[in-house]
Amino acid sequence: MDDEYTAGYREPCSQCSAVDWGITDECHFYCRSCHNVIERTRDVEDTGFVQGGSNKISSIRKGSKKKLERGHIWMVCEGFQFILRNQANALLRLGVSPQFKDDVLCPLWRLFLQKSRLAYTSNPVKSSKFRVQDVNSDSDSAAESSIMSASATDGESNPPSVADSNAENASDYSGSMDVSSYLSARLRRKRSPLSMMKTLALIHLALVWSREALTLSDLLRLVNEGHVPYVNAYEQLPEEMKVVGKDALLFRVESIPSHRVVHKEAQALVLFLQLPAFPPVTCETLLHPELLSLRYLTDTNLPDELHLWVCRLMEQAGMADQTLHTFDPHSCPLLPRYDVQTAALIIVTMKFLFGLDDHTEWNLSNEVGNQSDSGDLFNLRRWYRLMQTALMRAQQRRRQDIARKQWKAKKLIFPKNNGAKRTMMKKKRIAEQVQLCFEKLSSRPAGVQEVSPSSFRFCWGDEEGSDGPSLHHMKLDGVVSQKHNLLTPSNSTYWHPGLKKCDRRRCPSSHYSDMEPTLPRSFVWLLQLFSFLLDVKPSDLYEEVLKVERQVIGTKTHCDVSSRKKKTRTSARTKSSPRTLERTCLTGGESGKTVSDSS
Repeated sequence: MDDEYTAGYREPCSQCSAVDWGITDECHFYCRSCHNVIERTRDVEDTGFVQGGSNKISSIRKGSKKKLERGHIWMVCEGFQFILRNQANALLRLGVSPQFKDDVLCPLWRLFLQKSRLAYTSNPVKSSKFRVQDVNSDSDSAAESSIMSASATDGESNPPSVADSNAENASDYSGSMDVSSYLSARLRRKRSPLSMMKTLALIHLALVWSREALTLSDLLRLVNEGHVPYVNAYEQLPEEMKVVGKDALLFRVESIPSHRVVHKEAQALVLFLQLPAFPPVTCETLLHPELLSLRYLTDTNLPDELHLWVCRLMEQAGMADQTLHTFDPHSCPLLPRYDVQTAALIIVTMKFLFGLDDHTEWNLSNEVGNQSDSGDLFNLRRWYRLMQTALMRAQQRRRQDIARKQWKAKKLIFPKNNGAKRTMMKKKRIAEQVQLCFEKLSSRPAGVQEVSPSSFRFCWGDEEGSDGPSLHHMKLDGVVSQKHNLLTPSNSTYWHPGLKKCDRRRCPSSHYSDMEPTLPRSFVWLLQLFSFLLDVKPSDLYEEVLKVERQVIGTKTHCDVSSRKKKTRTSARTKSSPRTLERTCLTGGESGKTVSDSS
């Protein structure tokens, strides 16, 4: 019976986008799918006093236009404060110490608001946009209107009409009262003081200050897997805080920033906040490379004995000093990248032991395989085959997860333009239909499967579902030998590219893309393995390897940057003299023995 009166109304439901209307007992239209009641009504008019009978005429009319609920008056910094709190609470649920939020993150956030003159200051930012918009005013410029329409329609170019009534302008303004000031031409040139990426940078600084066992790569992986809210984090804001219109430019993100970008933002924040020296990162701290390397060696299925050689290399390079791993505005003004630095130390250690020049490592593997008691000896060739198979599976899983990831929000940010709003609803319905078809065709859910957070990407052992047998117990006796009662690598040469630092003003980018064709394939593969592990670019890890090599070997070997492309693989690599390397290994052996005795 209801279909007779609702047949002419084909607008989609604002809650579920369905077009299936019914009529309540009070003559209001409601959605049969989600039971959302709207203002449209069916009125029954009694015309008996005109016709002298009891005949009734049923007519459908549209009720009075309902204004959007404004909710509470709120500012942009309040919205980011809620998001930052939700991110911190998510980390607390994952096991981070409560002091991280109360004693570190909250003071950092207050200091940031004070330094930015957004709050906690007697001299706040002055802007005419910070006042509540008057009903009879039309203060938005044409440029800001075009920006708003472009973002709100998600790529559709439907600018709002300037001839809207005052009532409509008053009801459809942006949810936050000061968003226009963040989108002004001046702040667009200087970058907005608040952004979603700044929340990750603040979280990272608070984790480093608290000396939690979460590196930047761990934080970004938790964000990517959805354990820490970031993409569509505005959906968790309180219901009273309406997020509409121009708010999309600040609160809506559809990608996760890279490791390098977030670290650069954190470094800028450290300078902007003028923070004092951080608490010391000692060798007992889980962020220190001495302990962090244990986790990476376990994840990559390398022998436990390799950790001793990593510690020896750190001492030989003078990198065991805690002042090198603790931010200090005077002695160490650059924020350390603990994860990338630790991976570089492991790579340099493997170059010392195995050569990684496409020849030495395979010759050592052949010698290990020819020994009669090679069952407990570490064989690089066997490890490479196991690791390559597991790496290919992990890369395929990542590609599938990215393809199934739902980047679009369930709670849309609607613009002023009603036509653009209908377009967004249509896009949402189409996306949901495509998702249902994908689920039917693939016989599995379209979204990323919910997995428990873990510090490891791989699982080694004999259990079902593991990536392969564990090699952690293997011995390195096949690649080291006793010399002068000290363990010394059997490999006596060490190759490296030119170690002379480039002038960043003349050559700001990395030379990895130029050098990669001339580098040994085994070394490039190892870079790619740890780059996947940390989700960083191989060029960033390559630059960190060069920094470690400069500290271990020095900068005696120079190469001309302008002629790098012309060099062959043989001439691009420089070998250290066997005498120098043997002296280095012997010195490292003595310091490593001291560490072993003390432990």
